[in-house]
Amino acid sequence: MAGYVVVGTQWGDEGKGKIVDVLGEKVDYVVRFQGGNNAGHTVIVNGEKTVLHLLPSGVLHKQAKCIIGPGVVVDPFVLLDEMKVLEDRGVDVSHIYVSDCAHLIMPYHIKLDALQEERKGEKKIGTTKRGIGPCYADKYTRIGIRVGDLQDFDIFKEKLADTLAIKNEQIVKLYEEEPFDYDELIEKFKVVREKLLPRIIDSVVEVNKALDEDKFVLFEGAQAAMLDINYGTYPYVTSSSPTSAGVCVGAGVSPKKLDRIIGIVKAYSTRVGEGPFVSELLDEDGERIRSIGNEFGATTGRPRRCGWLDLNVVRHAAMINGLTDLVITKIDILSGFKKLPICVAYDIDGERYESIPASLDKMYRAKPIYEVMDGWSEDISKIRNYEELPLNCKNYLKRIEELTKTRISIVSVGPERSHNIYIHDIINK
Repeated sequence: MAGYVVVGTQWGDEGKGKIVDVLGEKVDYVVRFQGGNNAGHTVIVNGEKTVLHLLPSGVLHKQAKCIIGPGVVVDPFVLLDEMKVLEDRGVDVSHIYVSDCAHLIMPYHIKLDALQEERKGEKKIGTTKRGIGPCYADKYTRIGIRVGDLQDFDIFKEKLADTLAIKNEQIVKLYEEEPFDYDELIEKFKVVREKLLPRIIDSVVEVNKALDEDKFVLFEGAQAAMLDINYGTYPYVTSSSPTSAGVCVGAGVSPKKLDRIIGIVKAYSTRVGEGPFVSELLDEDGERIRSIGNEFGATTGRPRRCGWLDLNVVRHAAMINGLTDLVITKIDILSGFKKLPICVAYDIDGERYESIPASLDKMYRAKPIYEVMDGWSEDISKIRNYEELPLNCKNYLKRIEELTKTRISIVSVGPERSHNIYIHDIINK
């Protein structure tokens, strides 16, 4: 077996896209296993930026077959637009496929997402309003429409008629908005169907066959552990499981087929949207990190909330994911800070917590317990050898390893594909 997983360890935006692109050069398949186009993965090669939302981040490597897996929710209009953007740039997209089990994000999902968020007012979740949550909700209430339904258009039309009647009733009666026109949707999806049919596959059989033949398969998650529907800061979470366990249900593979589980850790913390953020900085240090790190959402453009590294969070991710390797990203952004606090635990009402409490109320009352480390002033973006890093930078990395009990295999020192320090091989091919 040769199954590799890349997951986020914080609140997303850790740089998973870059690392999947880096590792994608060595694999036969890249499989996205959950989430939707609420994800924004950025890849920079030779100064050219590619922002991906639905497509696996290995798409720039033609030898890697890219599959959007069963656990993903797919906005077909976004998918087709994203592929066209790449084609217009001369990128081959013939290696992109979609699982027949993946669910379709429909226009009414997007509409309801915005209406529901607006109605919540000050208690809003901070959703990207891309229809992700409503689509997953339909999936679990068993009224969803799947990509495979497009293969028999009569089945698609029947399912759309049944579900649209329910959705239009909600839109009209609950929100007093205009309903969707069935015939207009059918015409739009005729075009979608024609374009997607050659790309629809039984990915579960193909991916398992590839693993059984010892091909190299890289599973890519969106978002991160603290946004997990089960183990994140609920309800300020995403609607799926972006953990290594999510690979099993989202791609249809046994946990026995996963060899390495790679956690991506940003060298500081960021969060987009609402919810508790214990190590958040609301001062000039936070603004400095945001500015130097260009911390604005790849999907929404929203400014990210910034804070010191929270190792309580990363430790939590290491535990629930079973991480074998860490990749540290954006550590170059910390150059120039004289002191670098690391949150190693929480103080909640005088009690020390070295774990993440499920209670949102406790999380809001939590105060960070910091270890303060000495910073470094050197520009490290051109360094490619670990031994050449400043001593204090190496001490910072070692402390991460000690507190997470997980080895660091790659250190990213810049946004480009080539801006990396390799300490341990992750994929031996």
